[in-house]
Amino acid sequence: MSGHSKWHNIAAKKGKADAARGKIFTKLGRELLMAVKQGGPDPAGNSKLKDVIAKCKAANMPNDTINNAIKKAAGSNNNENYEEITYEGYGPSGIAVIVNATTDNRNRTAADVRHVFDKSGGNLGTTGCVSYLFNKKGVIVIDKTTTNMSEDDLMMLALDCGADDFEVSEEVYEITTAPENFSEVREKLEQNGLEFIEAAVQMVPTTYVKLDEKSAEKMQRLLDNLDDLDDVSEVYHNWEE
Repeated sequence: MSGHSKWHNIAAKKGKADAARGKIFTKLGRELLMAVKQGGPDPAGNSKLKDVIAKCKAANMPNDTINNAIKKAAGSNNNENYEEITYEGYGPSGIAVIVNATTDNRNRTAADVRHVFDKSGGNLGTTGCVSYLFNKKGVIVIDKTTTNMSEDDLMMLALDCGADDFEVSEEVYEITTAPENFSEVREKLEQNGLEFIEAAVQMVPTTYVKLDEKSAEKMQRLLDNLDDLDDVSEVYHNWEE
């Protein structure tokens, strides 16, 4: 993962996240709702909910907002129902793109996602057309400025907790785990006082593709338009930004 980190400019990343905070919280609220519906409102007995809460905290969602969303989801009069759907397709110059959506209307979401691909110079593909280019991994990202631990000490801690890999870039530490070990590793790191700017199971590309300036502009437009869709929760791609 070294050299391909999307966290190569934390200030810019945080600024973009701050601008879109309301939309991000809405999307995370849906994930909390689904987790509660699937396993109940107590994170101690619902590992999925525990992971989503960690994701919310990494996005700086206030604890009150998280707790209120869980209470609302657990309410007897809550009839909201969402399902998770994954789309696969190609961006400009054949960039592989995976889109995760959380929706209460799959026909609307499919049409919206297809429209974004079409107008951005890409095209929606069939299930499995690009997913073979990715591996599912737990990904934990730590801003170097938020910890006093040395690089060696943090690496040893991560590996002792069960992590598979530890990468260092200019501004962050990136820890990867097997999907089934993600929750345990994340919890152990939290118990050691570490804070995350990202903590989730993701689709990580096995190879990356560079684009020329014109294609890169189209690709960025595709990503921005997908992010603007309320139903889209995550977008993964193998563009080397």
